[in-house]
Amino acid sequence: MANYYSDNPSLRHHLNHPLMKKIVELKERNYTDREKFDYAPIDFEDAMDSYDKVMEITGEICGDIIGPNAEEVDAIGPKVVNNRVIYAPGTSENLKATVQAGLMGLSMPRRYGGLNFPMVAFIMASDIAARADAGFCNLWALQDCAETLYEFGNEEQRQQFIPRVCNGETMSMDLTEPDAGSDLQSVMLKATYDEKEDCWRLNGVKRFITNGDADIHLVLARSEEGTRDGRGLSMFIYDKNDGGVDVRRIENKMGIKGSPTCELTYKNAKAQLCGQRKLGLIRYVMSLMNGARLGIMAQATGLSEAAYREALAYAKERKQFGKAIIEFPAVYEMVANIKAKLDASRTILYETARFVDMYKTWEDIEKERKLEPEEKAELKKYKKLADAYTPLGKAMTTEYANQTTYDCIQVHGGSGFMKDYACERLYRDARITNIYEGTTQLQVVAAIRHVLTGTYLSQMKEYQEEQVNPELAALKSRLGEMVEIYEQLVPKVADTKDNEYIDFQARRLVECAGHIVLGYLLLQDANRNPEEFRRSAEVYINYGEAEVKKINDFINNFCMDGIGFYKS
Repeated sequence: MANYYSDNPSLRHHLNHPLMKKIVELKERNYTDREKFDYAPIDFEDAMDSYDKVMEITGEICGDIIGPNAEEVDAIGPKVVNNRVIYAPGTSENLKATVQAGLMGLSMPRRYGGLNFPMVAFIMASDIAARADAGFCNLWALQDCAETLYEFGNEEQRQQFIPRVCNGETMSMDLTEPDAGSDLQSVMLKATYDEKEDCWRLNGVKRFITNGDADIHLVLARSEEGTRDGRGLSMFIYDKNDGGVDVRRIENKMGIKGSPTCELTYKNAKAQLCGQRKLGLIRYVMSLMNGARLGIMAQATGLSEAAYREALAYAKERKQFGKAIIEFPAVYEMVANIKAKLDASRTILYETARFVDMYKTWEDIEKERKLEPEEKAELKKYKKLADAYTPLGKAMTTEYANQTTYDCIQVHGGSGFMKDYACERLYRDARITNIYEGTTQLQVVAAIRHVLTGTYLSQMKEYQEEQVNPELAALKSRLGEMVEIYEQLVPKVADTKDNEYIDFQARRLVECAGHIVLGYLLLQDANRNPEEFRRSAEVYINYGEAEVKKINDFINNFCMDGIGFYKS
């Protein structure tokens, strides 16, 4: 009996972060649901016990069912029959197990059939699921689309759709098209209002749609005749029961093969407007994408967890020249770096999830009553931090997932290139993480604003003020020196006022911020739990320090004279 939660002490560490008490109390509105629902918690300890128990169930299902099914699902994959998706048998078994265990609608309010869990708990379940099978994590985690329904749909729509998700129906977000990938302003799927039927009709093609044959779809479509930019786009809800959407084909992908990535044809498909017209891209998709990016961070972290365990196990078992290869410094260094990048990924994942929990819960409370000035200030603070940490975290964790799975294969040597070992699948699955839901390059575009406006620097200085145990003082001091380098680099680039040059150096500045922020977060973890995190903090800060110095040297020695950037 394997359990992917109980065998991983770092998960309980993050679940029991000091900020959780405030998050839970806000989410539970001081535990008033206990008067209406017998499964609602009566206090903080009861709530945390509920989260822990559900994570145990998640870990058990992932360890005993989803993980063991992963290789077969990867080999078989889904198929299209009569324009409908047929999942691989293992995927169907996985979905049945998660639904029967009540693992759908985790974050939805109890009045709609959900568990009212904070985002931290939902993301933790995603982290565990991704370790088992990153492809299945995609299908299961798309239940998070219900957050958009809850935030922007009307009450009738919430009552109509959210209980269905909580009961196990699947969701998709239909955004991209053959000519609209990263540039969603170019979406042309047409939405026209049918006055006779008092509904909207959708016509066109969507491409690269994860779980495209889902029961409930959120669809970005052009509702304003004659427009060609984001202001003409609205969000719609499509119910598969109404018909009108066919799966033309499933993409033949490199990885995450259990997750059907579909091309869809909309033929006069009936749909409902979600929220207000013209805000589909400007407001709703931005919120939807930020939630999805947090989910991809969890997926990347789960993949790094799997890579670490595969690499460590093989390095301990494989013997060369009369001893286990873990005893060779070159191999030990690779395994240690995988572990450090994994722990760094996980710490920014949950820091970001806590920020999201804080601001979204305050926004929800604001619908019920007027916020006090200090409450509004807290909402604004955490919303800004979530906006800053989401692209930074998505960039760092997904690049690390690619690095950790790559190094996992290297630890395995020639065996790692064979399908006999899971690391080959992990490597293929990881490759998409720094592409979909916004490439790393697009995350840099989103994050550089927070470099230039000082959001990251402000947080670094806040972290620097926190007290640490004496044995960690040297690490903290080295992080302080890295902050000084960063503080000098930002104006050196920004003061040129050359937008093209700033764009050119943006990736380096964002990476620099990322190494420092992740270093501080790991230092906090080591301070709270030295046995579990001190070694990773040391390894990561060594690594980050070297990377920051390389960035510093590159920017300071870069000569703009006579150097032209590529022009088409």
